[in-house]
Amino acid sequence: MKSRMRTLTLTTASLMAVVFSALPSADACTGITLRAKDGAVVYGRTMEWGAFDLHSRVSIMPRGLEFTGATPDKQPGMKWISKHGVVALDGVGKDVVLDGMNEKGLTVGLFYHPGFAEYPAYDPKHAAKTLGPTDLGTYLLTTCSTVEEVRDAMDNVLVAPVVEEAIGMAPPVHLLVTEPSGKAIVIEFTKGKTVVYEAPLGVITNAPGYDWHMINLRNYVNLSPVAVPDKRLERDTFRALGGGSGMIGLPGDFTPPSRFVRAVAFSQTARPTSTGGETMYELFRILDNFNVPLGSAEGSGEDKSQGMRSATLWTTAHDTKNLVFYYHTAHNRRVRMVDLKKIDFGAVKEIRRMPMDRAPAQDIEDVTPR
Repeated sequence: MKSRMRTLTLTTASLMAVVFSALPSADACTGITLRAKDGAVVYGRTMEWGAFDLHSRVSIMPRGLEFTGATPDKQPGMKWISKHGVVALDGVGKDVVLDGMNEKGLTVGLFYHPGFAEYPAYDPKHAAKTLGPTDLGTYLLTTCSTVEEVRDAMDNVLVAPVVEEAIGMAPPVHLLVTEPSGKAIVIEFTKGKTVVYEAPLGVITNAPGYDWHMINLRNYVNLSPVAVPDKRLERDTFRALGGGSGMIGLPGDFTPPSRFVRAVAFSQTARPTSTGGETMYELFRILDNFNVPLGSAEGSGEDKSQGMRSATLWTTAHDTKNLVFYYHTAHNRRVRMVDLKKIDFGAVKEIRRMPMDRAPAQDIEDVTPR
């Protein structure tokens, strides 16, 4: 039985402190959604993974391709054939969708959810309808065109705890799914059940659960883009020291709850934009606030970050109306794009993979006067 709403019971403050202190700190992904005046909905996210380089590639997945899901006991899982072409970013050298958009404008982003994602127990009798956590993004994008189709699809699959060798455990994930109308949902796995939430703000970070983040926003209802008015006390008038006084109290650390609050505050007060292309600029500007430097939030452990320049490996923007996928990386801040409208997904017969960076270096224009 699957519930679309749940409540999170908080026992004591000390329990929550223990839970948060035990979470891996290499993950700090943030996703937001903006809407242009012409109705274009643009979803984008950062990919923070400070533990090691994911070596993500641009992956172009055609229609008519056969996929097989993974299971914990290595039996073949669910089999399906892709109905929609997809442009996505993968990871760890595998054809898994970490973030992507299909030719119908549906987007799916996988976000780390440690300490809270708990998948159903695997039953080998149901292998034919089973997927691993990293199969889910690929399955939804290649078979669904709307949020409602995603809801229906989730009622007919079982997501099992399939171990990913790169991290030595089943990846704890939750997902943000967005369609061109702006309707969005968050999919989580809680106590062995699949839970789906409406996500009208189009924002997601990491732990704890999505419902907790929405409740926590009530602590910040005072935040405003409008400056605090002058205050007269006795014979003195006190004025704000500068712009931004309406945002006093906005949390600034790298924890998921703080990033969630900032993501809502910044996306809800974004400058008006006319088109999806212009909204892309605003989305990247906002997401710059969530870049995580190496060493600032990773904690201790074996250092596998050689060759990395940031814990924020890449940042994406998906224009769901105009079907354009944008990204930049930690190595090269130049924005690159893939126009899905120019791809014949029926003519391609296999997955095409391209490096995100032709060279791991910033392309710098020399404007020194000659």
